[in-house]
Parts: sequence; C-alpha cells; structure tokens
Amino acid sequence: MLNQLTALMAEQGWDLLLFYGNTWRKDFFRYLINENYSTPWAMASLDRDGHVGRAFLPAAGFSVGSVVAIAGLELMEARQVEALGITPVSATAQIEEMRRVKSPGEIDCIRRAAQLADQGYEYFAKTIEPGMAEYELVAEVEGFLKSNGAEDNFMLIASGGTEVTGMKPPTERRFRVGDQVTTELTPQIGGYYAQICRTLILGEPNTDQRRAFEIFFEAQQAAEALLAPGVDIADVARVQNDVFRKYGYGEYTGSKYTRVRGHNLGLHADETPYVLEDVHYTVKEGMVIIAHPNTYLPLSGYMVFGDTLLVTAHGCVPLNRMERKLFQR
Repeated sequence: MLNQLTALMAEQGWDLLLFYGNTWRKDFFRYLINENYSTPWAMASLDRDGHVGRAFLPAAGFSVGSVVAIAGLELMEARQVEALGITPVSATAQIEEMRRVKSPGEIDCIRRAAQLADQGYEYFAKTIEPGMAEYELVAEVEGFLKSNGAEDNFMLIASGGTEVTGMKPPTERRFRVGDQVTTELTPQIGGYYAQICRTLILGEPNTDQRRAFEIFFEAQQAAEALLAPGVDIADVARVQNDVFRKYGYGEYTGSKYTRVRGHNLGLHADETPYVLEDVHYTVKEGMVIIAHPNTYLPLSGYMVFGDTLLVTAHGCVPLNRMERKLFQR
C-alpha cells in the first residue's frame, strides 16, 4: 500500500499526504494507520520517502512551496484548514479509488465481520419478543456484537406494518404480533465493516408479506448474478429495479421510497460508489459491495434484504452465510 501511495504522490506532485478523520469518519486516517482513536479528530501523514507519522494542528514545518494533499479534506472544519497555514489540495477522490480494491488482509477482516454479522442477526432473531422496545432489542444486539469482538456496529431498525416507509435509529415503540421488523447490521472488525439486511415477521407472515419477499429475493439475486469485474455499477441497480418494474412497482424504485440499491464496503460502512442507475463506475475484482433492494412497497411496507458480496475474477461470492429467507418468530 505504501508503494502505491508514494507512487500516487509522485504522479500528482504532492510533497506530503495527510489523512484526516473525525469521530464519524475515521476511515481515511485508518487507511494509513489502522488504529482506533477516541479524540474528536486525528490526522496521519505520509511523505514522499514513505515515512508515516501523525500530524498535529497547528502544523509547522511545511517548506515554502510544498504541495500538501489531504484525504478527507472535505470533512475538516475551516479553522482546522486555516491552522495549516497553507492551501492544501484534496486527495479524497484518489484515495477513495485506491481503497475500493481490497487486499487479502482487508478481505480477511471483512470476511470475519460478515461472519459476526450473521451471528448478530441470528441473535437478533432469537432475542426479539412481542412487548420488547426497539431500543431494548438494539441494545441487546449491540452488546452481543461488542462482546464478540466488534469494534463498532452501525445498525438501523424499523417495525410495524404498511405505514413504515424506512429504517431509523431505535425508538421506544414496542413490538407487536404481526409486525414486520427490518434491520441492517454492520459490525466492524479490524477497522473494516460488513453488512447484512434481513426482514422478520413476528407471527405468521401474511400473503402480501410473502409476495413482497419473493420480489425482493428475485431483485437481490439479479444483482448478485450480474455483479462481476467490468460491469457498470449502474446496471447492478438497474437489474434490481427491473424486477420491481416487471411486477408493476416501478414507481417505488425512485428516491422517494429508497436511498440506494447497495454500496461499497470497507473502512466506512457506506462507501462509494453507490449502487444507483445514474452512478456509472466499472466494477473491479477485489471490491466488496452489498447489494440490497431495500425499499417501500404497498404490499408490506418497507422491506430489506441484502448480503455482502466479494467481487472475484469471474463474478462474486457472498460473504454472509445467514439463511436467505423471510424470518419469523
């Protein structure tokens, strides 16, 4: 990685490359120094000779005329940039591109995170009970994941019926028999995230819920069948949306009812490129992407279904092993 970074610096004419992270986005910092931190922000540095260090503000020692690039510049506060005493250039796009293709070590971390996501969802499905509050269930699952090695976990949830239009942080709402409960679990191992999306019914699924799941399953399978090196990420979104269109639900594929049809995974839980029909990016071997046709349908309300996928030489393989079904409790 260091050789790639110093080659990039030479190509771009950068004398110093800084990696900035704050409390929410630690990923740029951790790409260079994969250590967690509890401070409000942190910054790592790399010079053209490959020397790695930590940078502090106010920064001193920049030589006159030196070109300083920052990965994560857009996350910095104006006063932090001013404290540098120079006008830096953004390295965010170039570093994001480098991060998209994972090394074997990175893939191993994501694979272990996916295994933990499976275990976390199994615990979720065994723990949920009518009368339990959303926040109580999320606390139980968070505790399980942390006690089994997760550094962090990004988790959303929703419960109810056809009135539910999306997921959110947990509330005081208490589960009822007949509820459809959706969640995405995104545990972090060694700095890297994997994600799983599943839907559970408290009680016996009704005909509309079963029908909705069949559509979601077909859409996710279409994405998985297409995802491979050389494919335009827009087409991975299109084949999912085409399934909904085929069954007369095309209007629910837009931004009013859904956010993305998937996204890249790595040191951040929601990396680019996003899987959308208007985002064009050529998929590469070694990328890790979740394909999830999560959206609202009038049949069921908001439903989710998705797995973490590793792009291989000839296609992709799921890193999650959790059953692909409509769960019930």
